[in-house]
Amino acid sequence: MEKCFWERDQRVPRGPGGPPHCSRLMRPLAYALATFFGCGYSPVGPGTVGSLAALLIAMAIDNRGIIVLLSILLLGPAIWAAGKVAEYESRKDPQIVVIDEVLGQWITLAGASTLSWKSFLAALLFFRLFDIWKPWPVRQLEGLPSGIGIVADDLMAGLYGALAIFVLDRFRFF
Repeated sequence: MEKCFWERDQRVPRGPGGPPHCSRLMRPLAYALATFFGCGYSPVGPGTVGSLAALLIAMAIDNRGIIVLLSILLLGPAIWAAGKVAEYESRKDPQIVVIDEVLGQWITLAGASTLSWKSFLAALLFFRLFDIWKPWPVRQLEGLPSGIGIVADDLMAGLYGALAIFVLDRFRFF
């Protein structure tokens, strides 16, 4: 069992494997965040469901700056949660982990100069294309350890998507 980050003092009495209250709190938190509050449990296309959830939140926020700020603020917790759930599930990149798709989708939206139904649709299509296709170096980033590898490939796919939207924007597609 993991140690609680707030209990660094080695004199704190612990049961076998560490404090039981820590895992009771941290494990559900890791699953909630990694599955993006249950989106990852979708029986069909959990990554796409995570992307759609990200788009719904972005539509509600309707501000690229705040979306980018949320992406930055969630990056550390996303890496931690993805890594913990991968450890709990004994899999390198469990299908239920979709927080990486959420961040990648938001990064893709950062390439649009305006947020409209066209930019939201293009963001979904481009991000999913690059996330599934995994052009260089997206696939190579999957090889990074633990949660970093789980999240980094989707961030790179998001950057490719943002670039594609940015280019289309210059041709006044949106």
